[in-house]
Amino acid sequence: MDKGLVIKTTGSSYLVYFEDGHTEDCHIKGNFRIRGIRSTNPAAVGDYVLVEKQADGTSWIKDIEERKNYIIRRSTNLSKESHILAANLDRAALIVTLHHPETSTTFIDRFLATCEAYRVPAILIFNKIDLLSAEEQADLDCLRALYESLGYSTYALSALNNKVSLEPITHGVTLLSGNSGVGKSTFLNALFGCEKTRTGQISDAHDKGMHTTTFSEMYRYKDGWIIDTPGIKGFGAVQMEKEEISHYFREIFRIGRECRYSNCLHTGEPGCAVHDAVVEGRIAMSRYESYLSLLGDCDESKYR
Repeated sequence: MDKGLVIKTTGSSYLVYFEDGHTEDCHIKGNFRIRGIRSTNPAAVGDYVLVEKQADGTSWIKDIEERKNYIIRRSTNLSKESHILAANLDRAALIVTLHHPETSTTFIDRFLATCEAYRVPAILIFNKIDLLSAEEQADLDCLRALYESLGYSTYALSALNNKVSLEPITHGVTLLSGNSGVGKSTFLNALFGCEKTRTGQISDAHDKGMHTTTFSEMYRYKDGWIIDTPGIKGFGAVQMEKEEISHYFREIFRIGRECRYSNCLHTGEPGCAVHDAVVEGRIAMSRYESYLSLLGDCDESKYR
């Protein structure tokens, strides 16, 4: 059997890249399941797999190597638990826009919490800064200051007008994510200096983007790989217990250790240090509201 890297998924087959540079479309048995993970896709972009060529010329994935990490989201298929976006990541980059369309802080925080939960370093890329007014630029500065104070690296650019070059993503494997319409495809095209993916238009009626990427795909970039993912509406509390949610918000976890009760959920319990920190402005209200939103997923089994 030959070892390869899954660089594209199409739902019914997997494009696998081998060390000698050639690629093959490979299949996998419908009942193939990763140990301990219930998902719609047993193999994901970024997986290292063992492939066996059959007598009829078809290639089949026989095994998937253990992952160092992965990122999942709630599946749109309600009969399944989750969908694995990508595996074996060195970082995840979220493209954010303040307007056209607006990326909510709740979405940003859910993305960051998901990265924390699955041990994937995260960075934020604020796009379309050419469209910002002076007041909106001030809002951007405040947002960047907030997330940088938590230890996240942030970048601001206009993928449409500038040649994109970000040193952190020139090595290793980077997952690129974001709402539809934030300019993810434009960012990729600017990064490579050629058209890699189709770009879409923003709906005037809803100020939201149209999906232009259907499946995850991996592109070779300098000394690393970039994974383009479909536009995502949100991240939920998949495979998370409500007692763990605060661990994925850095400042809430840190301050939460000062609470009177070790099992405090920071929802109004006596002696809650997190509540005091929110009132005093040491924890941003937007972050606390995002925490409560994600905590609510565990209780109501909702996803947004």
